[in-house]
Amino acid sequence: MKKDAKRATKLIHAGSHPENHSGIINPPVYRASTVNYNTVKNMKRLRQNPNDNFVYGRLGTPTSKAFEEAVASLEGADKTIAMGSGLAAISAAILSFVRAGDHILVCDNAYSPTRNLCDQFLDRFGVETTYYDPLLGNKIKDYFRENTKLIYTESPGSHTFEIQDIGSITEIAHKSGIKVVMDNTWGAGYFFRALDYNVDVSIQAATKYYVGHSDAMAGTVSMSGENIKPVTDMVGILGYNIAPDDAYLALRGMRTLNVRLKKHEKNALRIAEWLVGRDEVDKVLHPALESCPGHKFWKRDFSGSNGLFGLIFKTENANAINIFIDSLELFGLGGSWGGCESLVLPTNVTRTETSWKHNHNSIRFHVGLEDPDDLINDLKCAFELMNKSI
Repeated sequence: MKKDAKRATKLIHAGSHPENHSGIINPPVYRASTVNYNTVKNMKRLRQNPNDNFVYGRLGTPTSKAFEEAVASLEGADKTIAMGSGLAAISAAILSFVRAGDHILVCDNAYSPTRNLCDQFLDRFGVETTYYDPLLGNKIKDYFRENTKLIYTESPGSHTFEIQDIGSITEIAHKSGIKVVMDNTWGAGYFFRALDYNVDVSIQAATKYYVGHSDAMAGTVSMSGENIKPVTDMVGILGYNIAPDDAYLALRGMRTLNVRLKKHEKNALRIAEWLVGRDEVDKVLHPALESCPGHKFWKRDFSGSNGLFGLIFKTENANAINIFIDSLELFGLGGSWGGCESLVLPTNVTRTETSWKHNHNSIRFHVGLEDPDDLINDLKCAFELMNKSI
């Protein structure tokens, strides 16, 4: 495949090598632990470069390597490593660059399991975390210390959807020798390519849009140049790997990422704009709307949006909001996102550096691939029942 092929083309062909599989287009599922080397000489040869050869199931199979190749192509990375979940990817990426006595900066709108990792694990081993306002931009320099080794970003943030000025953060960080790691799951490497903005490691909770069908768990880390070795070494030390069937499902999901994302985007924008006009709604937190914090950075840096956004109700009546959620028929109540079906979830945000006063009256939507007219009718009915309860 030509290097200058467009993203939609790469999504279809990257990682597919029919010539290696008797002409079969999709790489088969290799379920493997032991690899038979045949000879001691061959074993020594393969083990000299375990990252490019198959030496043990935990270190990769043709199935996982095909998925990794597809992700690396999309992310613009020299190397991608797949593992069992997005949280595993977050853990591996952070641990690759820190040790006892170090200090890291984490955006205050980060995914709550990331905060748990920092506060309940890294702290025990002498790594200090400071949370920062995600809208700081290059003023983040004021938080730098001599022992600051890493900045962890997530843009937009989980539940609150602030968009960060990633380019400014990486520029100022690298001048001080600080690594930048980004959870880029919302941008999916499709609407935002983190490495193009000099992020050192781009993380995907591939469970979301890469898998795309709510039926497998996966995470990826993508990087280039000098960042490859520390991350690869850390993943090997931790023993992280992706299950073969999940790698297959993630690769299959990626083939339709282009068309699915565009449909998610179209449906979600229509519903977000409809929600803006509802009397019951105080604010819609969608990066493509001007009212969303950091919208100017989304407009400048992103090529699109997706199905995930937030909503703040005017009412603070918890019972009424619960009635709204419970009466929805097409929006399932559940965590995660990125599948074909629509979801709703009450917001639960923890903040350290900035304030968030809406845990009691905000929710998060993931708009799926259903007909948007049906989704809007479902929301109308839920609003009616909510209003009757107040």
